[in-house]
Amino acid sequence: QGQLVASGGGPVQAGWSLRLTCGAPGLASANFVMGWFRQFPGKEREWVSCIGRAGVLIDHQESVRGRFTISRDDVKKAMYLNMTNVVIEDTAMYYCAASGHYRRNSNCPAESSAYWSQGIQVTVSS
Repeated sequence: QGQLVASGGGPVQAGWSLRLTCGAPGLASANFVMGWFRQFPGKEREWVSCIGRAGVLIDHQESVRGRFTISRDDVKKAMYLNMTNVVIEDTAMYYCAASGHYRRNSNCPAESSAYWSQGIQVTVSS
């Protein structure tokens, strides 16, 4: 806790765009696998988009593919999630995570060993 800081959430209308930022000032972020996760009320946290070291091995959950873009800037120690054409179903609490390890059979950070940001709420309205 405290190693990652997420920002950029808030209310947005369906069809609009939003950019989430994950700052990692305390990490040598280039060494980490990073990703965005979200949690719906009453549900388990799920991965959304992940990006490997040096920006290699990008993956997006099917429901956001073509609408969300993940990127990272290791000089700025930051990761971004550009959300376009958002839908009401994107309403959730969003978290960023960074781990030195990949989750097994995945391009996402291993959650059990990850640093996590605080959650930020994204609320999409019609």
